[in-house]
Amino acid sequence: MPPGAAQKPLPALEQINAEIFTLTYGSIVRQLISDFEDLEEVNKQLETMGYNIGIRLVDEFLAKAKAGRCSSFKETAEIIAKQAFAMFLNIQATVTNWGPDGKECSLVLTDNPLTDFVELPEEYRDLKYCNILCGVIRGALEMVNMDVEVKQVQDMLKGDDCYELRIKLKEHKDEKFPYNDDD
Repeated sequence: MPPGAAQKPLPALEQINAEIFTLTYGSIVRQLISDFEDLEEVNKQLETMGYNIGIRLVDEFLAKAKAGRCSSFKETAEIIAKQAFAMFLNIQATVTNWGPDGKECSLVLTDNPLTDFVELPEEYRDLKYCNILCGVIRGALEMVNMDVEVKQVQDMLKGDDCYELRIKLKEHKDEKFPYNDDD
């Protein structure tokens, strides 16, 4: 989306109670901690869960947002920050800290509904509580032919000033069609 262009209004989605959503997510994280007991494995499971959600969620976003094809990674990052987060979490992120090659940026959130009512005890300092968001972004972008690495670099649950997700574009693949017009 070119700078200064009017942003399309977001479609109305069926909403669930934010508190129920937050508490349900917290219960899932707690159950993973009980099941795996290793925080690194819990972090991997949260990212994998997010990835599986992202590969499905992108279809709903594309259908309902009626956003056109993004022409660049920068435009894609802006769409995620301003439209996708707003549509699914009712928040917006800021895209910042671009790498010199334009293939790396940060999504900065000052509010995160997943962490309402959450305090991390000291023994869970290595838990990446919101790692599911990293997986959602990775899965969604893979479905639009962008191979990315997403990691959480700042976390307000650990005393940082914001939540920061770092996205690095590893490869932008050409779209391949499963059939040939000559067939």
